[in-house]
Amino acid sequence: MPGLEHSLEGHDLAYLRSVADIWRVELDAPDARTTARQLAAHLAQLATELDVLPAACAQALAALAASGGRLPWLQFIRAYGEVREMGPARMEKERPQRSPVSISEQLWYRGLVGRAFFDSPEGPVEFAYVPDEILAVLPKTAVAPAHLGRPARPEERADLRPVSDAILDDACSLLATLRLGKPVDWAADLEGWHTDPNFLQALLRAAGLIDPAGKVNASAARNWLEMERGPALLALVTAWLESEELNELRLLPGLAAEGGWQNEPRATRSKVLSWLQATPANQWWSLPSFVADVKQQQPAFQRPGGDFDAWYLRDAQGNYLRGFEHWDSVEGALLRYLVSGPLHWLGLLELASSRAEAQPLALRWSAWSQALLNQHAPALPKEQTKLKVDSQGQITAARLTPRAVRYQVARFCSWMPPRKGNYQYQLSAAALLAARQQGLQATHLQTLLQAQAGSALPPNLVQALRRWQQHGPQAQLAPRLVLRVQSAAALKALRASRAARWLGELLGPLAITVKPGAGQQVLQALIELGYLGEIEESE
Repeated sequence: MPGLEHSLEGHDLAYLRSVADIWRVELDAPDARTTARQLAAHLAQLATELDVLPAACAQALAALAASGGRLPWLQFIRAYGEVREMGPARMEKERPQRSPVSISEQLWYRGLVGRAFFDSPEGPVEFAYVPDEILAVLPKTAVAPAHLGRPARPEERADLRPVSDAILDDACSLLATLRLGKPVDWAADLEGWHTDPNFLQALLRAAGLIDPAGKVNASAARNWLEMERGPALLALVTAWLESEELNELRLLPGLAAEGGWQNEPRATRSKVLSWLQATPANQWWSLPSFVADVKQQQPAFQRPGGDFDAWYLRDAQGNYLRGFEHWDSVEGALLRYLVSGPLHWLGLLELASSRAEAQPLALRWSAWSQALLNQHAPALPKEQTKLKVDSQGQITAARLTPRAVRYQVARFCSWMPPRKGNYQYQLSAAALLAARQQGLQATHLQTLLQAQAGSALPPNLVQALRRWQQHGPQAQLAPRLVLRVQSAAALKALRASRAARWLGELLGPLAITVKPGAGQQVLQALIELGYLGEIEESE
């Protein structure tokens, strides 16, 4: 830190006389510069008398010493009160040193705190600092607390939420969704994703799996989908840790960012991780107390210079959140989001709460966290489960079906709601047509299904896919419930099947009516006979 002489230089005589008045120092210098030099010498001798300071002032100096001798000026005055701006005339008249309004003013008018700009990772920032001569005599026991927060109480960790690697499956579904051109929210709602879709899209951009326009990087996506689950999870964690563009502050639910201001998401992420890594291993830690201690001790962790007015953020009601009074709605919300969102979704932190469905109240590092944070892939189950295909064209993919396989199936089929933790797809003419428009052929799906299901693949589906590849849809079911087929043989087979009870009047060798509400049953019966059909949408 600069010394006393440097901290006093540049001040006018009115301020220097105020400092001298507090310490009862007689000054006889002809100018401000000489006065500053004389006063610095006196203060250096008086440094041994700091034990006479008011307790609150001593505590503030100890906190500055524990922070390396300095704090951002805005953080300092937020913690210890304002220093009123005064010109020489007002200072001579009001003598603020004799009636200070804050701890900051007590230290300021004693010359024990200086004010200057220093370089920081965010650029030049104005700091309050303790001059070297004063810092040298402060107690060396003034150290920062080892931990932010406290251990979680039993009631805060009654309902446990272990980590999972479900983000890998959500990411696979997202890639397939984007390739299909489907709405991401539709897919997330249908499948019940564990990961917030907005964060997931930002993460896949950071990992290079999709481009800024939201299009899938086919080569990178294929490589990632073919990775084993452990390395695939490590790739996502690494992308998150290193990304400068993935900005959690702009992803906070209920918060809207305006303007061109810039924050440092990677630096913020690193700070929060370092605080959390200081917590005891295998110890459940209180999330509310962690947030409260950050607010008390490190409130400006993401604000250059501690300026809480520079960024334009609005809440869901449209109210601007500027100023320290909105810390809980911005910084506090960001901390809770990082813990209960990315750090949990990526398998780093376990969570707990007071009851099921309640907000998380406790956190603990997972069994995977040490490996992931040290760039090692955790040991996760292998993706070796085969697809299941039934005679009605329903395809079931388990969680441990290879992601590359499920990704391809999802591009060929209609998506159905998951069942018993498994992904469900339906073979349909409409989905095959959409796949053909993307350059995919039914023979590709046939090869994939045969490789997965082998001899268990129903022959009628093989026949249906071959016919589709040659002729397209083999039947059309119109909204007026009239079935038209391309061959009399198909209609004859249908009338001889169990589907006959859903059929009505014969309209010719290639058409027949269908009873109301039985369209899907007839289409499934056609699949069993080796024919793919579709329902025509009315205009």
